[in-house]
Amino acid sequence: MAIPTTRTKEKGEITIDESKCNGCGLCIEVCKDFSFQICGGKVTLTNKPLFGCVACGHCMAICPSGAIEINGRELSVDDLFKLPGREKVADYNQLLNLFQSRRSIREFADRPVEPQMIQKIVTAASTAPMGIPPSDVHLMILDNREKIREFSKDYCTYLRNIKWLVSDWFLFLMRPLWGKSNDQMFRQFIKPVIRIYTESMEKGMDLVTYDAPLAIYFYGSPFADPADPIIAATYAMIAGESLGLGTCMLGAIHPFIQSGNKSKKFREKYNIRFKSREGLFVIFGYPRVKYTKGIKRTFASVDI
Repeated sequence: MAIPTTRTKEKGEITIDESKCNGCGLCIEVCKDFSFQICGGKVTLTNKPLFGCVACGHCMAICPSGAIEINGRELSVDDLFKLPGREKVADYNQLLNLFQSRRSIREFADRPVEPQMIQKIVTAASTAPMGIPPSDVHLMILDNREKIREFSKDYCTYLRNIKWLVSDWFLFLMRPLWGKSNDQMFRQFIKPVIRIYTESMEKGMDLVTYDAPLAIYFYGSPFADPADPIIAATYAMIAGESLGLGTCMLGAIHPFIQSGNKSKKFREKYNIRFKSREGLFVIFGYPRVKYTKGIKRTFASVDI
């Protein structure tokens, strides 16, 4: 038995070199599949794991003697790397300064984001905790303004073809079914957004992706946890900020390209492989403006 993803349906294969094992039991402590046990002072495999190895790699990463190897589910011993010392890791104040310095940027300089910068963003985002491995988060990368403008134009054409979704008659019919809050959201946010996107594009203004030089769409699959693409997108956003780029999350694209034949054709054109319960676009670019003040934000509630 194994937990399925779009990338594999098999479990990971665990190999133990008993000659290296010192019987410390750390692998038993960190494995939540209950795959290990101590027999005769050495670690061996149990015959009743919970799911079968998901290849999280915890056992392989914590083994002090290198006695454990995992292969399968997109993982091998070649994927191990040595962690940096604590002195090389950002402390809380450095991290907080980075977080507080970030603002949503929609004004970009006429400068491309270099391929090496894009790779750094993707590398950082791939470290995000994305559910049961291997990750089922997919990325669509639009790496220049021409591609992004074409996407925005196609998206606005698509929106014009589904404007009935925010028509008065449709909203009137749907209100008893989806309630007051959804009705307010459609009337006061979604309907104006569709109008401003399409009308602005007709005038040559891109208010969908703001003529950003880089856009990355993070989305999942039928097997992915809905939170996974959002977490990965957040890591990418913070990575971009650390590289001196302006960033902005765009939430008004993903929901509209999930249902119906028109949305399927739109996804196919851009090689978006799956419908996804949750997904997020993030735009990046060298900022044309610079903020010197931040704004304090709060949660809706914090109950202790």
